[in-house]
Amino acid sequence: MLALLFIIAFTLAFFITPTVIRIYLKHNWVDDPKTNKHAKVTHKNAVPRGGGLVIFGAVFLAALLFLQIDKHLIGILLGAFILTVVGTLDDIYDLNPKIRIFTGLAAALAVVGSGIGIAYVTNPFGPGVIHFDQPQLIFNLLGEERSIWILSDLLAVFFILWNMNIVNWSKGVDGQMPGFVAIAAAFIGILALRFAGDPSQLQTAELAFIVSGAFAGFLIWNFYPQRIMSGYGAGSLAGFFLAVLAILSGAKFATTVMVLAVPTADAIFTITRRLLAGKSPLWGDRGHLHHKLLDVFGWGRKRIAIFYWVTSFSLGVLSLVLDTRGKILAILAASATVFFLLVWAKLRYTHKQRVV
Repeated sequence: MLALLFIIAFTLAFFITPTVIRIYLKHNWVDDPKTNKHAKVTHKNAVPRGGGLVIFGAVFLAALLFLQIDKHLIGILLGAFILTVVGTLDDIYDLNPKIRIFTGLAAALAVVGSGIGIAYVTNPFGPGVIHFDQPQLIFNLLGEERSIWILSDLLAVFFILWNMNIVNWSKGVDGQMPGFVAIAAAFIGILALRFAGDPSQLQTAELAFIVSGAFAGFLIWNFYPQRIMSGYGAGSLAGFFLAVLAILSGAKFATTVMVLAVPTADAIFTITRRLLAGKSPLWGDRGHLHHKLLDVFGWGRKRIAIFYWVTSFSLGVLSLVLDTRGKILAILAASATVFFLLVWAKLRYTHKQRVV
């Protein structure tokens, strides 16, 4: 059944994409490097940015047809719809990043408002789990006693927003982001299958394979030479879905951070670098790992994309066999490697500038 869901979502995304491309080209909604002179731009030709519509369309249709509709799924799809609308507007008008932060918050709140929160995490320092069910805000609404788990919900909102942004930052070259997101979603789905006796975990696994299939189907059109770009829509949806799936699968943060170790380390380094330079962490530049691999180390676009896929796949395999402490060590090792590459790239660039 899970393989079928993957194939259906893959097929939907594959056939939706050409229609989106035609619509964007007809209205000239393209990212043209001749007019968009931003330093982060790496593509050479005008390309439409309509990935958000493709991903949302494929996930929405597959979920509507094959998943049980409950308040959690409604909250997830509502949040995804918000991101898709904002992403489509960004494709056309290039919205201010501050606007995207607030709309991303709205999407995260839609999920948390449906009852999805981080109730606990595995204790990395000993047996058992760390609970986040206190403090609670208890109140009456429509004659029923209800409660808000304050810490649980705040952590969920932060985790969703964080992943939306770090994954969105790692889409600089053709095929880079859809590939590692499809892999990450599949591994979260496999992990959820370990608890398939729980109906909610089976639904989580089904949604994970739908998301994986949607990004894999989109990848066919986004791989080099790309005929459509992810845009903010697909980039934010990628992090959004992965974060929500991690929470639904029993707060498997170590696994999720592990398969996203490279984008996560790159994001931490980037934020730190921008803050130390007195710049806003929200505004893009040409300092991400994929930029350095392209500009300083001379890697091609295909090679960069495949590097992200292979690292995510390798870390995903390890996540299935390592315990929590082992996962943390693997995350630290992967992060150290990324930091080393970025520092090395900086030193090489500085040396080259002095020689010139």
